[in-house]
Amino acid sequence: MFMKIALQGLFPEELQALCKEAGQPAFRGGQLWQWVQVQGATDWEQMGNLPKALKAELAATHTPAPAKILRESGDPGGTRKWLVGLDDGESIETVLIPARDRNTVCVSTQVGCRMGCVFCASAKCGFARGLSAGEIVAQVQLVAAALGQRPDNIVYMGMGEPFDNYDEVLKSIHILNHPDGLNVGARRITISTCGVSSGIRRLAEEGLQVEMSVSLHAANAELRRKLMPIENKYPMDALLRECADYTAKTKRHITFEYTLIRGVNDSVRDAEELAGRLRRFPCRVNLIPLSPVEEFAGEAPARDAMDAFLRILEKRGVEGTLRESKGKGVDAACGQLRRRNPPAGG
Repeated sequence: MFMKIALQGLFPEELQALCKEAGQPAFRGGQLWQWVQVQGATDWEQMGNLPKALKAELAATHTPAPAKILRESGDPGGTRKWLVGLDDGESIETVLIPARDRNTVCVSTQVGCRMGCVFCASAKCGFARGLSAGEIVAQVQLVAAALGQRPDNIVYMGMGEPFDNYDEVLKSIHILNHPDGLNVGARRITISTCGVSSGIRRLAEEGLQVEMSVSLHAANAELRRKLMPIENKYPMDALLRECADYTAKTKRHITFEYTLIRGVNDSVRDAEELAGRLRRFPCRVNLIPLSPVEEFAGEAPARDAMDAFLRILEKRGVEGTLRESKGKGVDAACGQLRRRNPPAGG
């Protein structure tokens, strides 16, 4: 299926070149950038200072509306989730997580996911394709329009593995970080990976001050292999060496995501083994109670067991937090996002 190119995924110089190819002066590209990235225009008719002939020519191959909201769930002031429709009929989910002093948007990077983590709904619904940089940026703009303001933080923790779509993800970050666009600070952007070591290595060379989190979910390779098939391609020991090298090179601490599953990875022995592996380099551990997924029978541990796990980490010199799971009521918590059928008529 032919898909038009999203204007949201083009840098100012690319828009300038596009306008020059259409026989227009380069400054028209700057006007396009202002409309799309600053004003959030999603319709050619909104772009009043562009020639009609230019808009008509570009409209054949490009679009200012690569994504649209099909359905919203949640309550104003709380966690909100949007089912977002794409031009080829596929859909993704995007989440807004509010806090007292900030709003965080959680964006998807792929339609589905092929990493296969056993407790993740995104992996259970099949994989279609990676998103373009424009489709990723468009998610942030849709949330900004719903909020009436730019979100404070962006986390690449929605559907998909960001490093399985590396180039488009990095381009979207540069666009979102652009000083003449939304200008979201790099340190307010977090990339989450399930452990694609090659992506970690590439990111270390980018010179970006973005945050990075790595999903671990087990204290040893044997258990991790059962929970996360990626262990077969990127073994835990090699992954942790890559993480240590990343921290040494970038001087930025990695956050390790660890989903706690009752009777699976939540024992005292698990906590001690995890601490032993991680205390050799500066890092943080983000403990997350398992969110219910219908295809996985596990459940979250009792609160006292999770608190005990955290105390063991801290006693052995590893910084950690126990995260309050938000959005479970609308299937918007960690591991709950999935491909869904668009509503009838959507």
